[in-house]
Amino acid sequence: MVKHTRGYAHRIDVAADVPAVWTAVTTSRTVALWCAPHAAVDARPGGSFRASIDRVTETEAHIDMFVPHRRMRLIHLPSPALPPAETAVVDDFMLDQAPGGAILRLLGSGYPVDEAWDPIYLRRRTSWERALARLKVLVERESRASHPTGRAAEGPRR
Repeated sequence: MVKHTRGYAHRIDVAADVPAVWTAVTTSRTVALWCAPHAAVDARPGGSFRASIDRVTETEAHIDMFVPHRRMRLIHLPSPALPPAETAVVDDFMLDQAPGGAILRLLGSGYPVDEAWDPIYLRRRTSWERALARLKVLVERESRASHPTGRAAEGPRR
């Protein structure tokens, strides 16, 4: 029986509007650009998310919560490539409007505190952080190209 779990929290401020960030998180073509080349997203309640987030293990997740332009929660399905777990591994994308752009938060949870899970947890946490940095660059570049003098190009104010 798993007694403890661990998670991570990532936040990026993106100098672009919420719909642009949402599209980047929920469209197979764009997820493939910032996350994993063969990513596939069926963005809807009950849909699926498939990618190799850490470039080592393919993950497939069920989208159990889907609120357009606000939230998408992924419940990762068990995989024979991973150690068994008695918990649900979850990634929760939450998006908010902010002055000058959008804030994207990713909360990961349910990773067992177990030696067999240590490398997986570290790879996922680090890989998501790097992937979100790539998402920021991609979305901001596209936003500047479509709004060269617009407010979205200014960047989020803190």
